[in-house]
Amino acid sequence: MSVKDCLLCPVSAPVEDTGDKVTVVGVGAVGMACAFSILSQGISSDVVLIDVVEDKLKGEVMDLQHGSLFLGNPKISGCKDYSVTAGSKICVVTAGVRQKEGESRLDLVQRNTDVLKHIIPNLVKHSPDTILLIVSNPCDILTYVAWKLSGLPKHRVIGSGTNLDTSRFRFLLSQKLGVSSSSVHGWIIGEHGDSSVPVWSGVNIAGVSLKELNPDIGSDKDPENWKQVHKDVVAAAYDVIKLKGYTSWAIGLSVANLVRSILRNTNNVHAVSVFVKGLHGIDFDVYLSLPAVVGANGVQEVIQQSLSNEEKGALQTSATLLDKGVHGIEEEVYLSIPSVLGQNGVSRIVKQTLSDEERGALLKSVAVMADVQKTLKF
Repeated sequence: MSVKDCLLCPVSAPVEDTGDKVTVVGVGAVGMACAFSILSQGISSDVVLIDVVEDKLKGEVMDLQHGSLFLGNPKISGCKDYSVTAGSKICVVTAGVRQKEGESRLDLVQRNTDVLKHIIPNLVKHSPDTILLIVSNPCDILTYVAWKLSGLPKHRVIGSGTNLDTSRFRFLLSQKLGVSSSSVHGWIIGEHGDSSVPVWSGVNIAGVSLKELNPDIGSDKDPENWKQVHKDVVAAAYDVIKLKGYTSWAIGLSVANLVRSILRNTNNVHAVSVFVKGLHGIDFDVYLSLPAVVGANGVQEVIQQSLSNEEKGALQTSATLLDKGVHGIEEEVYLSIPSVLGQNGVSRIVKQTLSDEERGALLKSVAVMADVQKTLKF
């Protein structure tokens, strides 16, 4: 008899399906930051890594496995073969061409669309009940692409969207105000990128509206130049890329935050890229980042934000004025909006109140996304 046979007396069969299996596609800087954040916070006990570069994949898996004692002994595996992803509750897609310094996320779209053509069908084949969480850039467009390629219900295809932008926004506001970022309430909606929209009308600390204290906050007339905060949010990724070559840790933590909401069905509200057709009077297929309730079933509800006249005006100046739909949007796009995450993905989308300026900027995001999507080749 072997040492194992002498040591252990079988009593029952081991459980193979833990119910919290997460697959991360891509073992680049972002993918590994996502995997490490998920593992180090004990969010999943079964993490699978997928990549086409086998040596790097094997090395990353071994490196994590060697530290499993300090992670609560989760199951960590990796393979080039997508069959190992079977039964994944969530599939996090980070694979794609890396964004270069000074390169817009939208410039990446067609190259990364081609990458997704191989990834998405394979994930869905082995995990037909999975929730897809798209992180690859440009996030909103690729979330739309993933939805088209997957055949999954729209509420189970989610983009990480402006969840990170919102975190950056709150952090920078907290630094300016001298309070904890967790005490700052504010949202970035629209595109995860250059045309994102700060909802200044909703920014508050302990229920105190900053716009009531400074009616010109976020505008060109603001003597305190709070608008610079949003400019810094937009520039953040480019600044980090310029300094270290890529972004990783913040997006990894953001993704772990979303995965936790889904697996634990917390019904937290997140700004994620979700499909919002049929909500708020929207008559067209629309993907955009808005506050949404995310639960076990994915997108469960969308928060209906009320937009101020100023925010609405700015949003409409940067996009085609449409007659119908929430915020005047009538395009088939994915953008980030605050949403509630749970075990089924995005469960609800938060109805935010946006000013005319914010609404106009959001429409600009929608127009940009829609134009790019029309050029995609599936």
